[in-house]
Amino acid sequence: MQSLTEPQIRASFVNCSKGEARRLNLPRDLTTTPWGDLDYLGWRDPQAPERGYVVAPLDDGLRGLVLRTTNRGGIRRAAACSLCLTTHTGAVALMVAPRAGRAGQQGNTVGTYVCSDLACSLYLRGLRSGEASAVVRETLPLEAKVARLMGNLATFVRQVTG
Repeated sequence: MQSLTEPQIRASFVNCSKGEARRLNLPRDLTTTPWGDLDYLGWRDPQAPERGYVVAPLDDGLRGLVLRTTNRGGIRRAAACSLCLTTHTGAVALMVAPRAGRAGQQGNTVGTYVCSDLACSLYLRGLRSGEASAVVRETLPLEAKVARLMGNLATFVRQVTG
């Protein structure tokens, strides 16, 4: 992933107002972000742990989503992330995104189960390991795993924006 600036990140959000995007808490130091290991930028808000954010470079441009969860620590049983398909015990959470536009203003949401730390790219590359109850080793090359991850993320973004 190419490095992003604060203005690029804030302008990418599709399911919140411009004012909300200006006020949201960005990762502390974008200069130390391991951009080369990321397929998308995902983080939890340290000041509001129930909030998370995803910014992804998709075919139609940079798209950011505001997410929220009521389950801070993740599901306590083994569960798989819907984006990267990594299985964790206690590290997958239901993340809910308000729909974009009028639907979101009316309270409509879309949810999916994702790695609670939003670090799917690092799990795919073996740079972070979760507490897996049963480890299933995939034989897919990294490029195929990344393509699957980004396809699943693009589908989720379409559900939020469509």
